[in-house]
Amino acid sequence: MKDSPIGIFDSGVGGTSIWKEIQKLLSNEDTLYLADSKNAPYGEKSREEIVRLSQKNTEFLLQRGCKLIVVACNTATTNAITDLRENYNVPFIGIEPAIKPAALNSKSKTVGVLATKGTLASSLFHSTSENHAYGIQVMEQEGTGLVELIEKGELESEKTRGLLKKYLDPMLTKGIDYLVLGCSHYPYLIPLLKELLPQQVRIIDSGEAVARQTKSILLEHNLLNPEIGRAKHQFYSNTDETILKDLLYNVNAEIEVSYLDF
Repeated sequence: MKDSPIGIFDSGVGGTSIWKEIQKLLSNEDTLYLADSKNAPYGEKSREEIVRLSQKNTEFLLQRGCKLIVVACNTATTNAITDLRENYNVPFIGIEPAIKPAALNSKSKTVGVLATKGTLASSLFHSTSENHAYGIQVMEQEGTGLVELIEKGELESEKTRGLLKKYLDPMLTKGIDYLVLGCSHYPYLIPLLKELLPQQVRIIDSGEAVARQTKSILLEHNLLNPEIGRAKHQFYSNTDETILKDLLYNVNAEIEVSYLDF
């Protein structure tokens, strides 16, 4: 199993922000990425539907021999990862909003969380907030419409800018000094966010932490690939793969992007 690929899935192209951090840290590991863009965004779906789609994605990756699966979607993690761990005999890595570091370091005692409806409504999100944000005002904001724009490649469009400004203004009025990105699509908006946010507001996403956790679990299960060589990375999308290719165009790695009727 050591030379088997790491499996990664998301409700679209956003999880490639997580993949980039994993590939950077674990450069000799093969990966297989599934973008379920046809069903994006997961954040507007019921918990039952999110679990069903997550199981379908997991089975696709397991059929192709993946040794570990990264659920590179906050909504799928917060709603389905417990079910996945109970039903499949493979290690899973999840992703959830990085509230803890924001809460620990906030001087204004007010932090913002930009996430999907499905993540903010989940019990895992609320337990994380209760455990790590005592005495901190957490301003939750649904990023309605942002995933759809990113899936279209509109990373800096006026429509995207307008939505972000609408979502950020109430947080800034309350004096946030940290903005937690609670969706793996949102790191692609960081250049635009930096334009819209005051310099003192720090942006936190989970990519590096997920990569470190992936390495830790591979070590724990004796699954790290000992071979030193150029890794192969396969990407599958069940919609037009153009945006996926655009997001990966400048990555220095052996990449193959394919359409999949899935």
